[in-house]
Parts: sequence; C-alpha cells; structure tokens
Amino acid sequence: MEITKFSIDGAQVKQQPLTHALEQNGFVLAEQWDYERVTYDLKINSPEKNITYYLRLRGLAVEGSVEKGSALIKLMPPLLGKHYYPHGVEYGEEEFPNNVHERVDRVLSKVEADLKEFEE
Repeated sequence: MEITKFSIDGAQVKQQPLTHALEQNGFVLAEQWDYERVTYDLKINSPEKNITYYLRLRGLAVEGSVEKGSALIKLMPPLLGKHYYPHGVEYGEEEFPNNVHERVDRVLSKVEADLKEFEE
C-alpha cells in the first residue's frame, strides 16, 4: 500500500543525514542499495502468529554516488506491506490492522519532521 499523506514523497535529502535520521527512527538500510537506489525498511511485528509488516522508504540518487555515501536522494512514496514467508513482502492494497496504521502514522510524522531540516 502506497502512503501519500506525508510530504516525504519527492523530498530531496543528502544520503548521510537521510540515513542517520531514518536509523534514529528504526529503519535499516543494510545492503539494500545499488549505484542509484536506496531502500530503508522498518520491521513492524504483529501480535498475530507468523505475521510481520514492513514500512519501506525508497529513494533515487539525483546526483552524487550512493556507493560513496555522497548522493542527493529523492524520496518516493512510503510503502506498507505484509511479509509472506518465504516469498517476501507484498505491497498490494489490503487491509492492515489499526495498530499498524497508527504506528506507521507516528513513525512517518516523526521522519517527516526530522527530514525538514535536511531537505535541499
């Protein structure tokens, strides 16, 4: 599910402050990058057995090098998805529990505020 109610979509932020701000909010970059894309994931556990949700922030380098950590990243709309073992995460339009929506809203509100000071 694409989340469009935040101003994160289209924001342009230098890679290092972006990574720092997202890590402070629980996101992980790990090895999810290539020369022009970055992907940050936040794992959201569920009280339901064997159910895990992921909030994903994706970005494209508009200048600089992702590999060197010096890119200017343009963010895309956040995605909320459900993990299906062993196939991965599905980001389709499905119903998510209210507690997941509430957590996503809290996290993205904080991320939106944190990124305001670093936007280019």
